[in-house]
Amino acid sequence: MDSLFGDRDVLVIDGGLATRLEHHGCDLSDELWSARLLRDDPGLIRRVHREFFEAGADIAVTASYQASTAAFERRGVPRAEAEGLLRLSVRLAEQARDEAGGGLVAASVGPYGAALADGSEYTGDYGLDAGKLADWHRGRWHLLADSGADLLACETIPSYAEARALAELVRETPRVRAWVSFSGRDAAHISDGTPIAEAAALFAGLPQVVAVGVNCTAPEHVPGLVREAVRGSGLPGVAYPNSGEAWDAERREWNGRGAPEEFGPRSAEWVRAGARLVGGCCRTGPEHIRRIREQIA
Repeated sequence: MDSLFGDRDVLVIDGGLATRLEHHGCDLSDELWSARLLRDDPGLIRRVHREFFEAGADIAVTASYQASTAAFERRGVPRAEAEGLLRLSVRLAEQARDEAGGGLVAASVGPYGAALADGSEYTGDYGLDAGKLADWHRGRWHLLADSGADLLACETIPSYAEARALAELVRETPRVRAWVSFSGRDAAHISDGTPIAEAAALFAGLPQVVAVGVNCTAPEHVPGLVREAVRGSGLPGVAYPNSGEAWDAERREWNGRGAPEEFGPRSAEWVRAGARLVGGCCRTGPEHIRRIREQIA
């Protein structure tokens, strides 16, 4: 399998898709989150992907993170149309890439808890074992694996059980590349308390996995998490944390600083820790990605 990186040492992932959609005035306060716009305003999703490419991103992550056929069906969308919307998420990113002059498309595979939209994506406390989680993911996984995306982005994985489920699915699609990124609770553990090195080791020896690391996590935890993920997996690291702001669930607001100018120097720390894929997650926009691109350059 050809290397994802080619002759590049580091590739830049885009920033927070939902954050940028909200910047453009979208209300994403329902269970489908940004995936709602696959049906309601696909042109805006394509525009945001293009904005990130133009800011210096090498990779666009699709709007399929919180999308599932079950969630669409609960909104009255027939299954065939729901599956078409998942494929559309990839086409929109591909169109933006072509408009911007090149890049890669990673089809987002969010955790089971994202589809529940109840906050459990940050704990992994689902009450399901790895086999049942693999069964839940399998339909969407194979659909996105066959979508034409350059690779799959397994994002915000909170638990060892869900990592085991995804490792099983990776083995089912040996020709499809993927990265795996966990959510972290501190500088050494994923959200359910498992050492990230132990969770990352599940993907050691799988040649189609291009990187293992962390996303949707406070930036200060990233260097330690990336080092441990690289140590456990023997693979390159991936790092795309939140802006540095913290979410207050009671007041439903973000607090703290997330200045773009701080993101460039921080990304250099992630690279030194072993990351070869770097970008931003929640509360990061094109300016954060531009600062990373400048730093990497």
